[in-house]
Amino acid sequence: MKSYCLVERLINNLANPDYKGVCHVALAQEGHCRPGEVLLGTDSHTTSAGAFGQFATGIGNTDAAFILGTGKILLKASQHISFNYMLKPSGTDNILNTLTAGDRFLSHAFPFESNVIIGEISMSGATYKTMEFVGTTIESLTMEERMTLCNMVVEAGGKNGIVAADRTTYKYLEDKTSTPYEPIFSDEKARQVLFPSQLSYICNYYYFLSIAIKVYILFWFQAQYRFDVSKMEPLVAKGKTVKLPTFLVPATQKVWMDIYTLEVPGSGGKTCSKIFEEAGCDPLASPSCAACMGGPRDTYGRLNEPKVCVSTTNRNFPGRMGHIEGQVYLASPYTAAASALTGFVTDPRKFL
Repeated sequence: MKSYCLVERLINNLANPDYKGVCHVALAQEGHCRPGEVLLGTDSHTTSAGAFGQFATGIGNTDAAFILGTGKILLKASQHISFNYMLKPSGTDNILNTLTAGDRFLSHAFPFESNVIIGEISMSGATYKTMEFVGTTIESLTMEERMTLCNMVVEAGGKNGIVAADRTTYKYLEDKTSTPYEPIFSDEKARQVLFPSQLSYICNYYYFLSIAIKVYILFWFQAQYRFDVSKMEPLVAKGKTVKLPTFLVPATQKVWMDIYTLEVPGSGGKTCSKIFEEAGCDPLASPSCAACMGGPRDTYGRLNEPKVCVSTTNRNFPGRMGHIEGQVYLASPYTAAASALTGFVTDPRKFL
């Protein structure tokens, strides 16, 4: 490998300088996710691109080779489930301001709520089905939040996730692609699961307050750091420091640069990297999947012992992040940051 890296500019065993980052994010940043098109990738979370109104799903290596050789693939037409999210009326509980797209999908992990995605359809309830997200709540989400929703449909067995293209989609693509595209929209025949209020997605933190995090927090910045970073500042600035090892992993080179260059609103001109440094977090890693997929023992942030971790990644079955007996609690960036400051799984509202 080292000999290979010495070829031309690839010296000192460095990675390819043209490497953009994790495919699910880099493809979107580079303008390869476009409405009305088909995207197939050799990773189950290829479904992320469904946020663009694109049919996107994961395939195996054999299928990928067949596609490269023939330009074709056999896909079974999937059934369609439409999840309708409506905004809660204004003037009610402001907890909605602290919810992220991950919360809306992940709250199934809390046993007290039944009116949630997987609680409603089960972890296999969308097997080989299309999960479409519609409604005023979805329309209010950023592209990155929509990508988070579609990224996780495989956790319910979904074949693909999709959000209809709209003005938010078109604006995101303005400076990313000049390739013409034609959006495609679903009809009215899809079975709908109605969620009339986001209030049911409030995570029941009191259930986990007694769980101490014995090892670390893993932040994996899946998108362009567009969850409201202004809310991160009071969590890790103003003299607050983390109580345990906290690892930071950007998904792409662009995210890496943003963390070092973009100022956080309300922080007095500090960048994200400066805030995390002052809070005692581990130095920012190079863009990668890191411990999200486990990997060899020297993988950054990997659980090599049967310890406890709060992670902003997307999957936590036994052994997913390393040790088979490791405990991984999936959480939003806000919850992960708050938990890093206390050493326990913590409701972030007390800091926000």
